[in-house]
Amino acid sequence: MTRAARQRQATMPRTVWALGLVSFFMDASSEIIHALLPLFLTGTLGASVAVVGLIDGVAEATSSVTKVFSGWVSDRFRRRKPLILLGYGLAALSKPLFPLATAPALVLGARFIDRVGKGIRGAPRDALVADATAPEIRGRAYGLRQGLDTAGALAGPLAAIGLMALFSDDIVRVFWIAAIPAWIAVLVVAAGVRESGAESAPAPRAALRFADVRRLGAPFMRVLTIGVLISLARFSEAFLVLRATGAGLSMMLAPLAFVALNLFYALGAYPAGALSDRIAARGLLLSGLGVLIAADCLLAFPPGLAGVFAGIALWGLHMALTQGLLAKLVADTAPETLRASAFGVFNLAGGLAALLASVLAGLVWTEFGPAASFLAGAGFSAAAFVLVIAALAPHRRS
Repeated sequence: MTRAARQRQATMPRTVWALGLVSFFMDASSEIIHALLPLFLTGTLGASVAVVGLIDGVAEATSSVTKVFSGWVSDRFRRRKPLILLGYGLAALSKPLFPLATAPALVLGARFIDRVGKGIRGAPRDALVADATAPEIRGRAYGLRQGLDTAGALAGPLAAIGLMALFSDDIVRVFWIAAIPAWIAVLVVAAGVRESGAESAPAPRAALRFADVRRLGAPFMRVLTIGVLISLARFSEAFLVLRATGAGLSMMLAPLAFVALNLFYALGAYPAGALSDRIAARGLLLSGLGVLIAADCLLAFPPGLAGVFAGIALWGLHMALTQGLLAKLVADTAPETLRASAFGVFNLAGGLAALLASVLAGLVWTEFGPAASFLAGAGFSAAAFVLVIAALAPHRRS
């Protein structure tokens, strides 16, 4: 390979940067809402913690189920951008529904539409990142997109704090403002995301059928099993907000829980992605799970509010070490013609596990208190730790 060809491979494609900016704006919009939503549900609408867990779990499961179908369509017609644009458009349309909600069921409806949008865009977007990048920089590409996504998730709660101060804790008015960056994201998709001829060409065969799940192969199935167990261990971040406010954090400053989470997530995502291009996946996954166990233990028995924030910071570091890496592992182990479908299957399984995890965490919290919920998370994390040791050989590179 010539030096010029190697330089082209090492250059991050503009489409990856565009997708990262889209993720930044949409996550900023979503996290303004999500940082305040648990308090809006429990304080304004009178919902229980179990209902908060149910709403979050159902929403995430909806997203994951939708990803299977969007992945199938994307692979069948070899088109990514139309589905990405539709998904972000639906998410933007859902934002005004949150300030209009007068009951928990209406919040569930808004979350349902928002997560359908996420499901439609998720698998095609992740597949397009792989389509557009050389394998040598794929970890960096996923780390970059995830890092910009998480930077938006950091900006959102900070904006929420400022807006809550500006509007004297009027959550509804803050929710209205949150719609603006969502529509900026839609404009960036329309203007900045491009498909090359390879992605938009007709597929050589029909996309995923039941028999094709087996064709995804044993390496993908190992990654799928690990992802499911990690999803069981890491329930909704809404519980982090409730843990922080229960430890004395005021309502206006409640989004600081998401700030701490996403600060460490954003700072670690790109370095972890770049590292995954050079070393085996096993060590990174084990490190991430060890960090999550430590986070759960701190959150179960925090030495005051500072301890809660230390646990939240470790939770964010865990996500930086594992989320981009799992996406890279899916891209690396799935057949190229079934790549988007593989992301759909992976996210379906993980989303159903997340639904179960959030519902169980809410029920355990209600019956036995928050410490029991986080100790259960630590138990699932320990099980995932053992599975990674057994399923991934030390020398195997991702």
